[in-house]
Formats: sequence, C-alpha cells, structure tokens
Amino acid sequence: MSIDCQNENELKRHLDLKKLPEHIAIIMDGNGRWADIRQLPRVAGHKAGVESVHDVVEICAELGIKVLTLYAFSAENWKRPILEVNALMKLLLEQIREQTPELDEQNIRIGMIGDMDSLPRKVAYELNRAIDITRNNTGLFLNLALSYGGRQEIVRAVKLIAGEVKNGQLRLNEINEKLFSKYLYTSELPDPDLLIRTSGEMRISNYLLWQSAYSELYITNVLWPDFRKTNLLQALIEYQQRNRRFGGI
Repeated sequence: MSIDCQNENELKRHLDLKKLPEHIAIIMDGNGRWADIRQLPRVAGHKAGVESVHDVVEICAELGIKVLTLYAFSAENWKRPILEVNALMKLLLEQIREQTPELDEQNIRIGMIGDMDSLPRKVAYELNRAIDITRNNTGLFLNLALSYGGRQEIVRAVKLIAGEVKNGQLRLNEINEKLFSKYLYTSELPDPDLLIRTSGEMRISNYLLWQSAYSELYITNVLWPDFRKTNLLQALIEYQQRNRRFGGI
C-alpha cells in the first residue's frame, strides 16, 4: 500500500520508528535527464541533485538511520565526456569543503567506498580530511560510493584473500561468506536493508552486488533532483510493508 501524500508530517505518522532500516543505499539517477528536459547542460542536473542529497541526509539523520550509502560516482562514470567528469569532480570538491563543518556539527560521520587512488588529488585530500574531522561522530554514517564498482570490489577482495592463502596466512577451509565480507569496502557496515533507485531504471548498475543480495528494492520514476524528504518517507513506508524472509518461508 502506497501513501499518496506529499505532507511530511502526515507521512511520518505512518512510520513505525521501531522498524526502520539500519542501512539505506541509494542509486542517485536521473540528473542528466532532468537537465535535458529543461534544455540545460548536464552539469546543471548534477548541481540540482545536491539539494536532494541535503534533504535525504537531513531526514535520515533526523529519523536515526545508522548508515546512508550514496552512489555518487561509479567506476564506469570515468568513461563520460571529460568536461562532465571534471565538472562532477569540481562539484564534489566544493561540496566536501562546504558541507563538512555543518555535517560535523550535526554529529554525522563521513566515509567512502571505492578506489580512492583514482580520484583527483585535491578531491582525495579533502575527502580524507572530512573523514578525519568527523571520525569520532556517532550519528548518521554518510557513506559515499566514489569511483566504485561492485565487480571491482569483489575482484579486489578475491585478490586480497588469494594473497593471504598464498602466504600461508589463511587456509582454504576458513573461507566462507562471513570471512569474504571482511575483505569488502563495507566490512564494518551492515548490508543495506533498502536499496532505492530513482529515475525508474530497472537495474542496480554494478552497485553493492554482494551486499544487496537480500536488500529490499524500491524503484521510483522520480528523477534524483526532484527527490525530496517526502519521497524517502514514502519509500520507508513501503519498506515497512514488505515481508523480509531472507530465503525462508
């Protein structure tokens, strides 16, 4: 049952605060289409999407969600036109610099999954600085997936495990799902309970492939720059109506 309502307070009344997901992951899709519809440069869509990030972070922190992982830039996104990639990196750099003091004040901790080494040096520096500044915060963990790919992550984990087997640090019969998870970027995080994709596309685009094995999927036609607190609340209401069986009956 979906709630056809755009009133934030009314939607909150439909939520059971004891049954919220621990970890929400979001594929923030539709920035380019949002800009195309308005005959604007694609970067205008990315800039507009920043407001949606602010909204979602704010409501998740307010509700007491433990982890929010945002698919900000995939490993495949490096194939986009260089002007768009440079604009995205500039926007990312600006937002990290501007938002870190406020996020720190709100007790939000910043983290990152993906290939840090592939990021521009200035971006990596500011990101590491933000991670360090907010390291001891105990509220929402805002986890940014940057230069991230699920297959890339799994291959990396396999190589790490193979190296330890080769060096005699690990035996083959010790390898199981629990151990494998410790070699992923998300080793210290719970798997996402809810995976949201905006823009209506019916795929997960190489995102958290291992971790999302039993995530509840929520697909909305809303383009990311139009996604607001009420949209997240509607996703949470639907999530709470699901029967999560994890392969059982």
